[in-house]
Amino acid sequence: MTSIARPGKIIALHLNYRSRAAQRGRVPEQPSYFLKPPTSAAASGAPLERPAGTELLGFEGEIALVIGRTARRVSPEDGWSCVGGVTAANDFGVYDLRHADKGSNLRSKGGDGFTPLGPAVIPAADVDPAALRLRTWLNGELVQEDTTDDLLFDFGRLVADLSQLITLETGDVLLTGTPAGASVAGPGDVVEVEVDTAGRTTGRLVTPITEGTVPFGPFGALPRVDDRQRADAYGTSSPEFELTPELREKLESVGTATLSAQLRKRGLDAVSIDGLTSTRPGARLTGRARTLRYLPYREDLFEKHGGGYNAQKRAIDALGPGDVLVMEARGERGTGTVGDILALRAQVRGAAGIVTDGGVRDLAAVSALDIPTYHAGPHPAVLGRRHVPWDVDVAIACGAATVCPGDVLVGDADGVLVIPPDLVEEVVDAAIEQERQETFIAEQVAAGERVEGLYPMDEHWRGRYAAWLAKR
Repeated sequence: MTSIARPGKIIALHLNYRSRAAQRGRVPEQPSYFLKPPTSAAASGAPLERPAGTELLGFEGEIALVIGRTARRVSPEDGWSCVGGVTAANDFGVYDLRHADKGSNLRSKGGDGFTPLGPAVIPAADVDPAALRLRTWLNGELVQEDTTDDLLFDFGRLVADLSQLITLETGDVLLTGTPAGASVAGPGDVVEVEVDTAGRTTGRLVTPITEGTVPFGPFGALPRVDDRQRADAYGTSSPEFELTPELREKLESVGTATLSAQLRKRGLDAVSIDGLTSTRPGARLTGRARTLRYLPYREDLFEKHGGGYNAQKRAIDALGPGDVLVMEARGERGTGTVGDILALRAQVRGAAGIVTDGGVRDLAAVSALDIPTYHAGPHPAVLGRRHVPWDVDVAIACGAATVCPGDVLVGDADGVLVIPPDLVEEVVDAAIEQERQETFIAEQVAAGERVEGLYPMDEHWRGRYAAWLAKR
């Protein structure tokens, strides 16, 4: 291992981990970049000021590539050979100044000390670039952990892409993107990043955060934040919503029929995923959507996108606890969209379920798993007969319903519903109350009461319902 000197230039990647792309709600087709000044580099242990008057100092643990030899117009296959080593990096930035950058990230991410690197470099010769692990801690709590098998763009491709126009020189640094879990640090916090692989480690890159005391002058853009910037900084498009265990328990206490009625009352009648059967009709499905889109089969596209570690396999591997993989298969039942091995992989990853409006292979084996899979029917054929795996974590159509990444999915023997996150608490509380009322009404009907005035309840029965409820 060797130490790192100040780089000649620092090039950073916008999005490269699928988990982060899912948070942002978009998956880029090609890599995109921005520059950070060499003066932003800092060593492990160096304090970093949160600029005076700012609120949102974001941290992003990243793997940094240190260029080992000049690279100009190299191929993706040769790109990795130009890397001298890898180290840990933290791509700090103040979201309060993004409005002033017009997309450049210069002021928001280019401040002095905003790119800590180190403390040691692992020689590239000792590294399998597909087997690196990245971890980030905030005040000793692990907040980011991912591996390079979750990358959208491998390291050789990044070096090759940049070298088409830019000569990469020895000592230059390429930041390769951050996974989910990036968030905000404040004065008094300590952020640590480590990269390791097969017993080799960079050691922990330590950055203590202090409070800046020198305010910005009126001769340039001043810090400014809004709810959108706060949401981006904290790593979610809906920072106020979390599918907590308590909320999950509430959702599972009521039927989809009741939830559907409450959604209709709020003008949402196109939120049921229709025409599907569950492999485990007695099990409840509750989780947040991760999405996968298939295109109709076309020979040339399947040749490029259908084989190897394709979008289908990457989507399965990106699943986490509580996720529901929802697939757009256009209602095509003439081939399988998932089989027993990938369904098992989803279960092992902790996913809450799988929903596809296409076919399922190995149905008996899939049905024997604990994970519920909603599908349009069985079919023995492989994926490539009708589909090309294409996009992940984008808005899709499944069973005549639109599903966005992060939507809440609820399913039972009656079917699957899609609930917008900002309506979940309101809808589930109303559904619980509806089922209480229906329990009361059913008791009265069983006792011989007439339905007229009782279902729905008039003023008289509402009074009796209030008294019944008080006794419970």
